[in-house]
Amino acid sequence: MDSLCIVTTGGTIDKIYFDDKSDYQVGEPQIGRILEELGVAFRFTVIPIIRKDSLHITATDRDLLKQTIAAQPARHVLVTHGTDTMVETARVLAEIPDKTIVLTGALNPARFRGSDAEFNIGTAVGAVQSLPPGVYIAMNGRVWDPRKVRKNVAANRFEAAD
Repeated sequence: MDSLCIVTTGGTIDKIYFDDKSDYQVGEPQIGRILEELGVAFRFTVIPIIRKDSLHITATDRDLLKQTIAAQPARHVLVTHGTDTMVETARVLAEIPDKTIVLTGALNPARFRGSDAEFNIGTAVGAVQSLPPGVYIAMNGRVWDPRKVRKNVAANRFEAAD
């Protein structure tokens, strides 16, 4: 991997809460700071494209994301995304040929102690470097085919789709 292209869309990973998990805004992308603090041994660029909770991402937003990724010279792309509609976005991005694209996010904001953000980012970075071209989801310590996974909202985790 020469360089990793990271495209951010917001979601819980970048949320800033002002009270007990009700009043929030989607803040600056956290992934660049996290990778720098971890001292990764590869180059990366961060393209912050939108800042939304994934429940508010529209078909137009997904099209912009798809066009942005398709226009990048990088073959390896990591996308940070909210978990609620990550699978839907991954299915749209599957139309992009010849790139390895991995979507990841967090069930708790990266700013929270004990957040799963760093673990999910680490899983995604490993996946994007080692998998063949295609689209994948890296959550909960696993790498998923977006056609075969769903978010279990009640259990707050990703699992195999029925």
